[in-house]
Amino acid sequence: MDVFADIANQPVVAAPATAKRLEKLGIRRRFDFVLHLPLRYEDETHLYTIADAPYGQAVLVEGEVIASEVQFKPRRQLLVQIEDKTGTLNLRFIHFYPSQQKQLAKGRRVRALGEIKRGYHGDEIIHPKIREVIEGDALADHLTPIYPTVNGLTQPVLRRLIAAELKVQDLADTLPVEERRRLDLVDFADAVRLLHSPTPEYSAKDLTNPALPAWQRLKFDELLAQQLSMRLAYRARRKGRALPLVGSGALRRRLAEALPFALTGAQTRVLAEIDADLARTHPMHRLLQGDVGSGKTIVAAMAALSAIEAGHQVALMAPTEILAEQHYLKLSGWLAPLGVEVVWLSGSLKKKQKTEAMARIADGTARLAVGTHALFQDDVAFASLGLAIVDEQHRFGVGQRLALKDKSGDAQAHQLMMSATPIPRTLAMSFYADLDVSVIDELPPGRTPIVTKLINANRRDEVVEFVRRTVAEGRQVYWVCPLIEESEALELQTAVDTHVQLAEDLPELKVGLVHGRLKPAEKAEVMAAFARNELQLLVATTVIEVGVDVPNASLMVIEHAERMGLAQLHQLRGRVGRGAAKSSCVLLFETPLSEVAKARLKVIYENTDGFEIARQDLLIRGPGEFLGARQSGVPMLRFANLEEDLALLEEARALAPQMLKEHPGLAEAHLTRWLAGREHFLEA
Repeated sequence: MDVFADIANQPVVAAPATAKRLEKLGIRRRFDFVLHLPLRYEDETHLYTIADAPYGQAVLVEGEVIASEVQFKPRRQLLVQIEDKTGTLNLRFIHFYPSQQKQLAKGRRVRALGEIKRGYHGDEIIHPKIREVIEGDALADHLTPIYPTVNGLTQPVLRRLIAAELKVQDLADTLPVEERRRLDLVDFADAVRLLHSPTPEYSAKDLTNPALPAWQRLKFDELLAQQLSMRLAYRARRKGRALPLVGSGALRRRLAEALPFALTGAQTRVLAEIDADLARTHPMHRLLQGDVGSGKTIVAAMAALSAIEAGHQVALMAPTEILAEQHYLKLSGWLAPLGVEVVWLSGSLKKKQKTEAMARIADGTARLAVGTHALFQDDVAFASLGLAIVDEQHRFGVGQRLALKDKSGDAQAHQLMMSATPIPRTLAMSFYADLDVSVIDELPPGRTPIVTKLINANRRDEVVEFVRRTVAEGRQVYWVCPLIEESEALELQTAVDTHVQLAEDLPELKVGLVHGRLKPAEKAEVMAAFARNELQLLVATTVIEVGVDVPNASLMVIEHAERMGLAQLHQLRGRVGRGAAKSSCVLLFETPLSEVAKARLKVIYENTDGFEIARQDLLIRGPGEFLGARQSGVPMLRFANLEEDLALLEEARALAPQMLKEHPGLAEAHLTRWLAGREHFLEA
């Protein structure tokens, strides 16, 4: 297969403009043409008489042009009438060229492909596909594929390029014969040829059915390539060298004794999994996931103490300054009494403060450094980084995560990634197959269920009254707005305007305001005042989405909830229900609602389990958007559907390690076919 592999990986040879358009379609090397599969098909293999042609589907008819004229009222359009032995049919073109007028001149014989509809002046096809013919011309012997394309790249050009590559590319199977038979999968070459050039016994509907054996084969191959790449990435990481981090447990015991709560069974279990990883000589690469409020931070603190007791430093990185600062305050409160120095590093620090923090990190005085992306800047050096903890890891690009991990010198730092956006099982099996995953599936005792209410924004006055009653009972309230300043395009109410309005509506309350444009010190002061109950109502943007913990807050009002994603709504809702008081979340929405917005609001109203919300979110958005495809470092699936194709995913997941062990040549050929040129996906 070596000669053919060379052909497969040769770059596309085309005019610069065409090459650029092909690249937009993901076609960079010659074999990519083979995997550029049709979106749909047109059937030009069957000719209907005008009288017998059915409604509601694309049909091919043939006739002689008996009338052709350009009308100017009510708008400029070309009206053509064709006739066969059984009747007449109107063809209407709203956009047309002089060449089409010529092609459709009276007396010409044409074939028209399109859907017949009942029109004001009789049956018609609007904008049919037209071909001039001579009576008796042969029909097509296969369905016509319609490919995904971009402006400037026509279907005939794409078909020609793809057909040329199908003749020369090696389509030999890359699956072990016995596995292909066991899984009852059709041959790769047969599957590809059928999808590109289907024979007339298949209808256009048959060919778009995901259960078609040809599609099942392509989906399985795609999933197998993904699983093989993930297994290789996992192997590569396990070959890396890391320092084992085993502490005496003394600091942990002191922290546990000082805490006003005991760890849950789930927290204890995942901590044991992390400890086992930290004790090994290859780097940990573990994802810690748990629902909002499940107690990931204390697990991270306990893990950090193991590394610190073993004589190494820990870095904790969070995506936003407000979240990083919340972590810093919480961890300082826990660890400083144990004699562990915690420093804070962010881009907004004054130069002198930043220099001091960096010096303490560099000389090892600071055992734990907490911050934003500032932690992985080139001028930040660690004396001995043993563990890197990344919170809300999906918000960071692959390069950013690698940069922090690589600050550990010759030995790699162990890496613990945390996410409060639960990952559905299918995604964990697929896109996170190279990670070890720990799940905190139990909430700490004392958490109260949150009642979610959907309220139309025209009932805002009632919500303001609800806020007044809640505060009168001694509780506090969040009021969240999605934008800081006016956007005419979105017409969203802003935090600043809302703050002014609520202060007028509720003059007896102390109303605070926090948003991303405030200076860090101002932001911290407002949050601290709210935590001390000096402010009863806090108007905020979504900067409070994660990390904020005020047990006395029992009501969350979210404006324009229809514009927010499910993960964000669930995160925001999780800011309440942290104390003993009955808690509520009011989702204010504007009408009319789009279908997607209706679907989201229904899911958040009916569910409080983050994993079920994440599963529904995946169904609504698809994996690319759910993961943040641009930053995830993972190749997105083009053909497979994670919900529909779970059985195929499970088979691919089982076969990948077996192929790497027993058929390494076939595994390499399979990866070359599907992922060549995308090796950077394996680095994360």
